[in-house]
Amino acid sequence: MNDNKVEDVTDLVRADGTFGRIRPTFEFMKPRLSRWIAFGLGSGLSNVVPGTMGTLFAWVAFAILAPLLGDTGMGVLIALSLVVGHWAIERTGRDVGVHDHSAIVWDEIVAFWLVLWVIPQDFSDQLVGFLLFRLFDITKPAPIRTIDSQWQNATGVLLDDLLAAAYTLIVMAVWTRLFG
Repeated sequence: MNDNKVEDVTDLVRADGTFGRIRPTFEFMKPRLSRWIAFGLGSGLSNVVPGTMGTLFAWVAFAILAPLLGDTGMGVLIALSLVVGHWAIERTGRDVGVHDHSAIVWDEIVAFWLVLWVIPQDFSDQLVGFLLFRLFDITKPAPIRTIDSQWQNATGVLLDDLLAAAYTLIVMAVWTRLFG
């Protein structure tokens, strides 16, 4: 399972000038800051469900960063992460030759930070948020699927996950309003 992202082996011209199929590795990530960011500090390099691994990384990072930064600081971090992430995703997509390579998980990270920033901070709400976010990110209900297939750039990569985050927040808000 590759979390509905584009094939995770890509044709590229290697550093030695030969052409072949590569899988992004730590060595591939190491020389460029854009790759570190886009691959979620390596969490996207997982051979199994890299999008889910990136989302789990986001959860752990949020647990560490939110108490240090506070609400305003997290809001600023999320906003800056969208801007820097756009650059990193665009450049890394070019480097690997696939605009939404499965190893690119910064979109999941920033979108899930947004979910965690908005929902209550208890574990059960965060777990429900995690499960809903992954459900929407993987199944891609309309218009997420359309954006994912038609916007072949960093904006589309980020927007489809931001919509999955919005769906998650809407479902959680409605559930709380009706049953909470």
